[in-house]
Parts: sequence; structure tokens; C-alpha cells
Amino acid sequence: MQGLEQLEFRDRLGRRLIRCLSGLAIFAIGISMQMNANLGAPPWDVFHQGVSNQTGITIGRVIVITGFVLLFFWIPLKQKPGLGTILNALEIGLVADIALEIIPEPSNLFVRVAMAGGGIVVVALGTGLYIGSALGPGPRDGLMTGLAKRGIPIRVGRTAIEVAVLVTGFLLGGQVGIATFAFALGVGPLVQFFLPRLAMKKPTI
Repeated sequence: MQGLEQLEFRDRLGRRLIRCLSGLAIFAIGISMQMNANLGAPPWDVFHQGVSNQTGITIGRVIVITGFVLLFFWIPLKQKPGLGTILNALEIGLVADIALEIIPEPSNLFVRVAMAGGGIVVVALGTGLYIGSALGPGPRDGLMTGLAKRGIPIRVGRTAIEVAVLVTGFLLGGQVGIATFAFALGVGPLVQFFLPRLAMKKPTI
């Protein structure tokens, strides 16, 4: 009986890992679509673009570096990373560097709008998959939940942090546009739609 339980656990962990890896790759493709549409990047990626512009480091590498730097802020918040946390910090940036090179930058406005809108949907789909795998939150999400445990509502903490990184990224040369605000307004409801349909179990977030 114990052997069967171990096999079931390993099988379930394997499926979670596949979902997590797939979701992170899809997420990276989605943000790359939005950035290459050139109508404004998602708030965090405005920051990543800005740092990339100032340092010459690729956007993907900035995403990776930022993810690991944020994990240091987890320490005073007593947050514990999971396997999905580490994969998030690594994979999104690595895939984004590849996707940004492959995905075209269209000149037609209607195609750009469609690409930006599609990117938001793709990000939400990827988010539903990797959060639904229940292998641990991403570095940015864990920061929000850690602050919430210290009495700061997630809405307040998330808004304050994202506004701060957005303004900082803009000042560093990151691209802010209509798609930036479309992402900020649209990704939450879309994730809420996808997550219960893609989660292997009800996530605690």
C-alpha cells in the first residue's frame, strides 16, 4: 500500500512539474509577445526593459537576476521558496530571451494590438498552469504574500510595488503604453478564469 502511495506521489509530482515548466514557458512567450508588440510592456517588464537599456544586459537575464534578488527579500518575511519558485526565477528569463528574438515586431497597428492582447491571454494561461501546479509561488508573488502575512493587504502591497517598479522602469527607459495598462487591468480576471480550470488542486494563494 505504501509503495502504491509513493508511486502515486511521484506520478503526481511529475505531472505538476510538467505543468509548471509548461506554464512558465507559456508565460515567458506571452510577455515577449506583448513587449514585441511595442505598445507597452507589463509593469514588471517595463522595469526589466529599463534595466536592460541602462546596463546592456539582455532582458531575459535581467528577469533572472531580478527574480533571485527578490528572493533575498523573502528572508525577513520568512517566506520559503518551493521548486516552482526556483524554476520561475530561472526559466521565464531564459525562455524570454529566446522568444524575444524569434517573435516578430510587426509594423501594422492592428497586428500589434492583436499581439499585445493575445500576449495578455497567453500570460494568464501560463500563470494558471504554473500556479495550478502548486509547486511554490514566483519570486514576485511570494513577496506579495509575505507582505500580506505582515498585515499589508495583497492589493495594497501589490499595487505599491508594481507602481514603484513601473515608474522606476519608465525613468530607466522602459516602454509604457496602452498595453501596459491593459495588462494591469486584464490579467487578473483572466488568471481568475484559467486558474480553477488548470489547477491540479485548489491553490492556497
